Amino acid sequence: MPIKPVSPVIILLIGMVIVLGGILALRLHPAIALLVGALVVGGLTSDSSLQLYALDTGMSGTAISDLLNQSLGQRVALAFGNTCGRIGILIALASIIGKCLLESGAAERIVRGMVRLLGEKRAPFSFLGSSYLLAIPVYFDTVFYLMIPLARAMGVRKKQQYPLYVMGIIAGGVMAHSLVPPTPGPLFVAGELGVNLGLMIIMGFIVGLLCAMGGLIYSYWLNTRQNIPLRDTADATIEDLEKWSSRAGSNLPSLTWSILPVLLPVILIAGDTISSLLHDIPAWVHTFFGIFGDPVIALFIAVVVALFLILRHYQFAFREIQKPVQDALYSAGVIILITASGGAFGAMLQQTAIGSVIAGWAPDYHLAVLPLAFFITAIVRTAQGSATVAMITAVGILGAFNSDILGFHPVYLAIVIGCGSKLFPWMNDSGFWIICKMSGFTEGETIRNFSFLLSVMGVVGLAATMILARFLPLI
Repeated sequence: MPIKPVSPVIILLIGMVIVLGGILALRLHPAIALLVGALVVGGLTSDSSLQLYALDTGMSGTAISDLLNQSLGQRVALAFGNTCGRIGILIALASIIGKCLLESGAAERIVRGMVRLLGEKRAPFSFLGSSYLLAIPVYFDTVFYLMIPLARAMGVRKKQQYPLYVMGIIAGGVMAHSLVPPTPGPLFVAGELGVNLGLMIIMGFIVGLLCAMGGLIYSYWLNTRQNIPLRDTADATIEDLEKWSSRAGSNLPSLTWSILPVLLPVILIAGDTISSLLHDIPAWVHTFFGIFGDPVIALFIAVVVALFLILRHYQFAFREIQKPVQDALYSAGVIILITASGGAFGAMLQQTAIGSVIAGWAPDYHLAVLPLAFFITAIVRTAQGSATVAMITAVGILGAFNSDILGFHPVYLAIVIGCGSKLFPWMNDSGFWIICKMSGFTEGETIRNFSFLLSVMGVVGLAATMILARFLPLI
C-alpha cells in the first residue's frame, strides 16, 4: 500500500518545531538546527510536491527531471551553495568595512559629527541618524557597542534625556539592519524574492526611516512617563564617563573620509537601479553604474577606502591590520554559515509547494498577503529570538509569491517581512541582554524601551508598506 504524501502544512509545522526546538530547547547552533530542519523537510517532501513546485516556478521538463533525480543530500547542498554564492562575498566585504570603521575611529567621527551638526537639544535625532547610517554596513550589535558610550557620556550632561538617546540608537539601528542591504536578513530576502538589490536599498531606506521616526515619536512619549537614572555599569562609572566626554577628537579621521565607506556602496548600487530606469541619460552613465553599481564591486571599492582609513590610523603599518581583518572574516564566516543553512531550510520548505497551498487559501490576495507575511515573521521572531532566522523562515514560506499574484512589486513583501521581524524581542534575544546590561536598564525598563519600541516600529512599517503597495505598486 503506497504511503500517503505528507501535507505541506504538516511538513512546515514539523520543520518549524525542529528549528525552534533545536535552537531554544536543545541549544543547538542555529546552523545545525536549520540544516537538520532542511533534511527532515526535504525527506518528507513527496515527488508530487516537488513536481508541483517545479511547475509553479516555471522549470523546463529537463530541469524538473533533474530535480526529481537529485538525492536529498544534493538538494540541500545545492540550496546551501546557491545561497552562499549569492550573498557570501557581500557579507564578508560588509564585515570588513564595519571592522575598519570601528578600528580607525571613523564610526566615532560620524557619530560626533552628526551630534555637532544638530546640537545637544536635537541629540536624539543625531543618534537615530547615526545609528541608521552605521547599521547599513555594520551589524546592529556592533553599532550599539559603538554608540552607547557616547549616549552615556551625553547622559551625564542631560540625565533625563538619557533613555531617549538609547532609544534613538535602537530605533535607527534595528530598522536599517532588517530593511537595508547588505545586512544579511534583507539581502537574503531580496535574493529569494528576486528583488533587485538597488530597489531593495531605496525602498528599504525610505520605509526604514518612516519606522525609525515612528519609533522616535514613541520614545519621546515614553520618556515623559518614566524616570530612569543614569547608572554605573560594568564598563564605566559615571565618573569615567565625565572624563571621557571631555576627550579631544584630534586623532580621528575627517568626517568626509569617515562617511565615504558607508555612503559609497549605497550611492553606487542605488545609482545602478536609478540609471537603469532612466533612458535620457548618456550611455557612459549606464556603463559606469552597470560596472561599479554591481553590489560586489561597490562593496569592494568601499573596502579599499575602509582599509586605507585603518592603515592611516596605524601609520601604514600593514601588519597591524591583519588581526582586525581576520576577526572580521571569522565573524562573517559564522553569519554566512547560518544564512546559507537558512537558505537550504527555506528552499526545502519551498519545494514542499507550501506556496501553492497558501495560495489556495485566498483566491484574491493583493494586500492581504502583507499582514499574513508580517504576522508569520513576527510569530517566528518572538518564538526564537533571531530577526534574521525569522526573515529566512518567512521567505521560505512565502517565496512562491510574485508580482503577478500579488498585484504589486515583491519588494513590498520583502520589506514587510523585515518589519515583521521586529515583533516581539524579549529575554530569548541576545540583543535584549546587550541593551539591558550596557545601558544600565533593568529588565522591565528594557522591555518598555526596547521590546515595545521595536513592536511599534514594526506596526508602523506594516502600515506604511501597505499604503505604498496600494498607491505605488511599481508594476
